[in-house]
Amino acid sequence: MCGRFVLDDDGTLVQAQFNLPEKPRLAPRYNIAPTQPVAAVFRRDDGRLLLDHFHWGLIPSWAKDSSMASRMINARSETAHEKPAFRSAFKRRRCLVPMSGFYEWQKRAGGQKQPMYIHGREEPILAAAGLWEIWHGPDGGEVPSVTIMTTRPNDLTRPIHDRMPVFLDRADYELWLDVAAPLPAVQALLKPFDPERMAAYPVSTYVNSPRNEGETCIAAISA
Repeated sequence: MCGRFVLDDDGTLVQAQFNLPEKPRLAPRYNIAPTQPVAAVFRRDDGRLLLDHFHWGLIPSWAKDSSMASRMINARSETAHEKPAFRSAFKRRRCLVPMSGFYEWQKRAGGQKQPMYIHGREEPILAAAGLWEIWHGPDGGEVPSVTIMTTRPNDLTRPIHDRMPVFLDRADYELWLDVAAPLPAVQALLKPFDPERMAAYPVSTYVNSPRNEGETCIAAISA
């Protein structure tokens, strides 16, 4: 799964990466956790690309309340197209979630879990495939929410965890965001990212608490 990630940018890199018409207002964040607002890029009905913030944890439009969001932070790429919670968004509301990297906790001898920071080797921003939804609450309010697609691990992440986010190449952004694209072509994008383009290193357990923020979260420590 992907349960914590980093976006180390003030909007400059994200604007260039996704060809956004305006620089988004972002602040570097080093410990983004479920239920927090996360930035996502999507295509509006008029065709323009837009970045907005979404509640991390998808709330299906048919949900009676928002309580299930915490269980919907990830969608398995193998089954999202057929699961009731995700299938509508998979067809019509796909997005890209920019991140600098993400954390996973590797099981070590003695039952300890070592947090690892996994990131692009030369790419400062990666684009995770996501799905978004709008939930209408009983008070008439709207809650935009998002989930991050996951897939089987690549050779780099396999020793660390059995799932990883789906990262897309720039050449595939348009296809992923195109709601008119044939679904078999879209599903073909949902595969592990090239391990040669990624790197990983251990970080302090400081990152274990979502209350902790700052560059200390991604500071490397000795293994």
